[in-house]
Amino acid sequence: MSDIIAPTRGAATLHDVAREAGVSLATASRVLNGSTRKVAESYRDRVQAAADKLGYTANLSAQATARGTAAIVALLVADIADPYFGQLASGVARGADEAGLVVTIAITERDPQREVKLVRALRGQRPRGLILAASRVEGPDAVGLQGELDAFSQMGGRVVVVGPGGGSARSVAVDNRGGSAALGARLAGLGYREAIVVAAAEGIRTSDDRVAGFTDGFTSAGGTVREVHRAGFTRDAGYAAATELLGGDVPAGTLIFGISDVVAIGVMSAVRDAGRQVGADIAVAGFDDIATGRDIRPGLTTVRVPLEDLGYRALHAATDPEWAPDEPALPLEVIVRGSTPPR
Repeated sequence: MSDIIAPTRGAATLHDVAREAGVSLATASRVLNGSTRKVAESYRDRVQAAADKLGYTANLSAQATARGTAAIVALLVADIADPYFGQLASGVARGADEAGLVVTIAITERDPQREVKLVRALRGQRPRGLILAASRVEGPDAVGLQGELDAFSQMGGRVVVVGPGGGSARSVAVDNRGGSAALGARLAGLGYREAIVVAAAEGIRTSDDRVAGFTDGFTSAGGTVREVHRAGFTRDAGYAAATELLGGDVPAGTLIFGISDVVAIGVMSAVRDAGRQVGADIAVAGFDDIATGRDIRPGLTTVRVPLEDLGYRALHAATDPEWAPDEPALPLEVIVRGSTPPR
């Protein structure tokens, strides 16, 4: 006796949904493919119920071909393991959900050439918007990227840069320089007179702005920045930099400013591993106010950036034709915790 194998049914089509709902193909398409044309609520409910029953999913590639763009927003981040980018992505996702869009995330690893290749590849998906949240590099490496972004814009996509913009890109910026200047002035006001900055490589705009701002604020209030140690934007870079620094002459009462909270947390670990005490011996400060910095002990002094709001605003800049570039800047706040007790 032979086995009888039932024929395998393919994925449900738009025709299947229309038939199940008892509506025309055009009506089913308007409901499920994001048309701006009005559909009666009763028809909309029937079509959605039929799509759910049959397990229908829209073909995003076909939609992109038909419309020139897909219901996708692409987000480029430097490092998804960094809570800074995770919180920012959360805000982008919230806005995308409200707009009925899907978020595609790509990781640049802070490599300018990788960033260029990713933008080129994403252009083929025809996303409605492209949000660049990776740390911007200035200099010759940025030229190829600008060309790709301009090509994306010419295809009808909208480019948003988290930070200073360029070309046809919209910009949703954080006042890195102003925030770090306020931090430097506040810490000098607490009695600190000597600081070391652990920063990323020169040419990375976010890091350079924070170094310049902190130096201005700290020195204007009576302090001295004795060294800017170039490392990276990761926890391990902060740890390695502080380990090297603490192998030399770092007297008690010195303040180490990590260019981000993640870097500063690495610095704090190195201070402890060197047999020294965070706060009472070596003070440490960061920037961003990621959740981890609030939970460690002592708590990390930092500049609070409303990261989810920043991501939400970037999503709207990428999708809203009425978006205005003169929105008020997001408020930043210096938060003093136990890692920088008064001197």
